[in-house]
Amino acid sequence: MGKTEVAKALAAMLGTRLIRLQGYEGIDASHAVYEWNYARQLMAIRLAEAGTKEAAPDVFGPEFLIERPLLQALRYDNGGRPAVLLLDELDRVDDEFEAYLLEILSDFQVSIPGIGTVSAAVEPAVVITSNRTRELHDALKRRCLYHWIDYPTLEKEFEIVSVRVPEAGEDLQRQVVGFIHALRDMDLYKVPGVAETLDWTRALISLSQLALDEGVVLDTLGVVLTNEEDVGRVRGAAVKELLNRATL
Repeated sequence: MGKTEVAKALAAMLGTRLIRLQGYEGIDASHAVYEWNYARQLMAIRLAEAGTKEAAPDVFGPEFLIERPLLQALRYDNGGRPAVLLLDELDRVDDEFEAYLLEILSDFQVSIPGIGTVSAAVEPAVVITSNRTRELHDALKRRCLYHWIDYPTLEKEFEIVSVRVPEAGEDLQRQVVGFIHALRDMDLYKVPGVAETLDWTRALISLSQLALDEGVVLDTLGVVLTNEEDVGRVRGAAVKELLNRATL
């Protein structure tokens, strides 16, 4: 929540499609750009061999191509409006794929054997996010406009919760936001973000909670914290102190 929302908001503002590519270790062109529909190719070949077709089909034609996010973004054209291509958590991909991606994004085109070069109908608006598990290469960063998205202020996060979870009462919304901000001041392995704030608020609503208390906090900490050591730090006297601070 936060970095990804930038891409969603941009797509909504442009009235266009958001195409997302989730970065992960081991991703390659077959997952990111295109791959061939092998089952359909095999079926076409079998039908030709059985004599149901006059000639063997060109199994490397466009009709046998499965478009993945990068190719979808290149071929997208909505009356001149570009697609918004979200390359999410690019720091998780391998160096080799980052270099391959840089080549595609430099010219916004890709070569496909048997089809040729596919160039962007309209160059997509590209949003790249990173959680800094490793540094992205300078060659990529030089081609980007950099923007750091920090945690929102107390009042801004309250506004976000009010909009995204309006069914929660104002008292609960303020307590949740205040508690989360107090948590962020602790020495935690994984600091909760805005997504956890929203998830926790929705979880409390599903439990018919109108306000925070020590018992419900302990019962639902797993929604906010995903590390056992962090949970251990919050239990005990820390919960009472956090609850006391959970006011705006």
